[in-house]
Amino acid sequence: MSTPVQAPPAPPATPLRRLGGAGAVLLTLAAVVLAAAVHVTQGTSSIGALDLLRLPFGEGDSEAARILLASRLPRLLAGVAVGVALGVAGALLQAVSRNPMASPDTLAVSSGAYLAVAGAAAFGLTLPLALSGLLALLGGLAAAALVLALAAGGRTGTTRLILAGSATALALHSLTNLLMILFEEETSGLFAWGSGSLVQSDLEAVTQMGPLILLALAAAVLAGPKLDILGLGDDTATVLGVNVRRLRLGLTLLAVVLAAAAVTVAGPVGFVGLCAPVIVRLLPGVHRHRTTLPLAGLVGVLIVLGSDIALRAAFGGQAGVDVPPGVVTTLFGAAVMVWLARRYRDAGPTRQPPVVRVAARSRAAFLTVVAACTALLTGAVFLGMLGGDTWVLGGDLVNWLNGRTGRGLTFVLDQRYPRVLAAVLAGAALAAAGTAVQAVCRNPLAEPGMLGVTAGAGVGAITLLALVPLAGIWPMSAAAMAGALAAAAIVYLLSWRGGLSSDRLVLIGVGVQAACTAVTVMIIVKADPWNTAMALTWLSGSTYGRVPVQLIPVALALLLVVPLIAWLRRDLDLLSLDEDTPRVLGVPLEPVRLAALGGSVLLTATAVSAVGVVGFVGLIAPHAARALVGSGHARVLPVAVLLGALLVSLADTLGRTVIAPAQVPAGLVTSLLGTPYFVWLLWRSRTRADG
Repeated sequence: MSTPVQAPPAPPATPLRRLGGAGAVLLTLAAVVLAAAVHVTQGTSSIGALDLLRLPFGEGDSEAARILLASRLPRLLAGVAVGVALGVAGALLQAVSRNPMASPDTLAVSSGAYLAVAGAAAFGLTLPLALSGLLALLGGLAAAALVLALAAGGRTGTTRLILAGSATALALHSLTNLLMILFEEETSGLFAWGSGSLVQSDLEAVTQMGPLILLALAAAVLAGPKLDILGLGDDTATVLGVNVRRLRLGLTLLAVVLAAAAVTVAGPVGFVGLCAPVIVRLLPGVHRHRTTLPLAGLVGVLIVLGSDIALRAAFGGQAGVDVPPGVVTTLFGAAVMVWLARRYRDAGPTRQPPVVRVAARSRAAFLTVVAACTALLTGAVFLGMLGGDTWVLGGDLVNWLNGRTGRGLTFVLDQRYPRVLAAVLAGAALAAAGTAVQAVCRNPLAEPGMLGVTAGAGVGAITLLALVPLAGIWPMSAAAMAGALAAAAIVYLLSWRGGLSSDRLVLIGVGVQAACTAVTVMIIVKADPWNTAMALTWLSGSTYGRVPVQLIPVALALLLVVPLIAWLRRDLDLLSLDEDTPRVLGVPLEPVRLAALGGSVLLTATAVSAVGVVGFVGLIAPHAARALVGSGHARVLPVAVLLGALLVSLADTLGRTVIAPAQVPAGLVTSLLGTPYFVWLLWRSRTRADG
């Protein structure tokens, strides 16, 4: 008689698992109450916990009551409202898209809402809070619709969604920065607010947006059972009677309403909507959406209040006024995003999207393309020398070259030629860097900016500017280089897990980019909070005030790195295919990757030190070059360099002439020009994938 096989004993239940969802909610609520009690004791005045404890017993003084009602309580309630709204919004977006990295930030919802509010302020519109909230809702909804459409409704990978959201957010931020530069007085204070500020003068924002947030939360909780069914798959949900399309649309709209309400109250507080649902999923015994949604809201409150508490504990009460707590939440969110990316299983190389193939395969056709690009670049340089707030004639330029112009024209052209050359050299450097990065990542949608290199260089340069405002060219280049190298090293080391995953490299790069941007904002507002226009201009990529010596580092970097990339051209061709082919053919993968990435870091850092942060060039120029001459790096590299120089040169000229004597930074123009191209690129690859 055989002995029946007994099932192994169930693992002992942990205290949290025994408590279940209701217990987790109660424990989190208790933590929120404790955080709120600590939060309300902090501030710029000397009113402490004991002074506040006396108030309920009628023993406190009137000053303590006034400070509590006028400052600390509005700030606390704003943090609670924003935390609930963003936590629930992130949980809804992640559930609807079934993507753990979806959030109001990665879907550009907050960026769209911020642009709408900044646009109203720039044009002098003083709107009631309700209309301001409606405007933020429309802006966030438009941004989310664009990102989800480009990402094919979430049916493609996480990397594609993050790239689409990051590029859209970059374009929207560029537009917002442009408004703040052109309308500095009307948008005063919006720079720090753009990272999330809990400073409140009264309870108006909370009392008007609070009921809306609670209604949206209630609607989300009521839809929880349908969300549970949706988690089983679209087909199963349809069989069980769930209208999948309508549910997705309604809950996405609900998430955007919540994010827009949060922006209306406190500005774009970064990455709360990403972190809160991730933390909730780590809690044992919590699975149903009727529990996870309120929990995400409570965890969001803990993140917002905890960040504000940590900020003021580390830097003092005044830091709560000067430094937006959204900086701290962004740093925390970037760490969570990196952690998620390290757990992400690579879906394989991101294939090059379909492009229009032009018959440029023969050597003669390739030389024709090079000659045409060279002629266009020459014309752009000539136009750049003529245009500006003071237009000159071609004959004046010839006379200047021969040293026969008067003092006035000589002064104008002596100031102009370093700007024109800086744009050309920086554009060439960024294009070459983008070519190398796309080969290493095997992703034609990657660029140095999305790997955190550009933002890292910006942190280094801004840090030096804050500490030593009159720093010279070489210290500035060294600081930018140090920041870029640090960012690149962090991204590379964190991406390595028994090999280098191209998807993981991009996702971690986006997280590091967000962290570097948050650090940059903190440095600016702490060092000189009232001079944000200067910082914005530099961070948007400007050639203003350039001198010839500033061109030397980027020129040397081009002379060193472009030949290196050309020498590695065959290895990069193989590296762009997959992980196995170059190994079989004997290509030393890691040395080639390190050399290419090191060269791109050097090029990016020197370009940033010369003209500031310029986006999209490293994305557009290599892709356009492949469309013209094919995918071989021997041909892509020279054409990409010429196209990058042409793009930044034209952008600089447009920025100097369109609204002269006011100027638009070249980086903003490249972002505005690059965004439609990027949207078209993603849309073409989407339609081809769907077909």
